Amino acid sequence: MKRRNTTSKDAVLALLTSSGKAMSQDAIVKKMEITADRATIYRILKSFCEDGITHRIVAEDGKQYFAICNKCEEKKQAEHHFHFRCTQCQTLECLPTAVEFSIPKGYAVEGVNCVLTGVCKNCTETP
Repeated sequence: MKRRNTTSKDAVLALLTSSGKAMSQDAIVKKMEITADRATIYRILKSFCEDGITHRIVAEDGKQYFAICNKCEEKKQAEHHFHFRCTQCQTLECLPTAVEFSIPKGYAVEGVNCVLTGVCKNCTETP
């Protein structure tokens, strides 16, 4: 579906692209340089997911994050990769490793949500 471009869409896309990491809706609202209400930001994020621009990650705490994954150009790869959430700096990022799994006969996988938690590379290297 062809969607019209808006200043708010451009701002959200620029923010997600420049961050290089997944962001929650709250973080996006806080860092926006223009004013947009939460409902508008939610609709923008939803349309980005539907259009394959971003993907949604639900962390173990139930919070939703949105990311543009430059490492996974193909839709299939974008759906089947791990994410890592740092318990110290609270960032969530896409990991480049594809998920390989097998399931019993008769099941059909429609999506994968893999979030690993721990301490990220930046926090372990910081003295």
